[in-house]
Amino acid sequence: MVKIKEIFPSIQGEGPYVGYKQLFVRFCNCNLKCNYCDTDFADGKDYSPCELADEVNKYGNVHSVSLTGGEPLLQSEFLKEFLPRVNKKIYLETNATLADKLLDVKQLVDIISADIKLESATGIKDTYNFHDKFFANCNGVETFAKIVFNEKITDEEIAICCELGKKYNLGLILQPETHVDCFEDGSSMRNMVEADFCLKILNKFLEKYENVRLIPQVHKFLDLR
Repeated sequence: MVKIKEIFPSIQGEGPYVGYKQLFVRFCNCNLKCNYCDTDFADGKDYSPCELADEVNKYGNVHSVSLTGGEPLLQSEFLKEFLPRVNKKIYLETNATLADKLLDVKQLVDIISADIKLESATGIKDTYNFHDKFFANCNGVETFAKIVFNEKITDEEIAICCELGKKYNLGLILQPETHVDCFEDGSSMRNMVEADFCLKILNKFLEKYENVRLIPQVHKFLDLR
């Protein structure tokens, strides 16, 4: 059994699959705590592999099933039983730190959306070795890397990301950190990195590595989950 926070259809709002309709399965729990994380894992519903597969297979007209969280790979033993029962493509969203657990389910996954965690944005230190091992294990599966950044990003971090990109032939997706502030009158305001700074950072990446794109979180601009 695992705890699932929610199951819902929506569009993918991040990375190269922006705009594709997906079914999101949000797992509870994570092995990291990023500064910008806005996900509440307090409550969830228990599912067996068969129960979750039956629920997921009810949905039609979706490009793929996004396993998100939290960190889905914490439940790799569950995934080994669940994924073969699913009749759709599998899109794994992961923090790219659990390389060994990826190997448990690698053959059952179609697309890997993996984070590169910057200390300047997440507060998490020394992730390079975790990511290096993880991306080595992604060989043979379509994989790209998302990089959430803010005004604190450093030239050293840019160089490390580009090194990983070159080493593993990864598409790098730069994602400006975005917050949505809600007010009592029902209005909201999106705070994100200034456009000029985003372009400056994109150009710094492109000086070192050509396969880089800047894509903000589109679903937040559309007020979708």
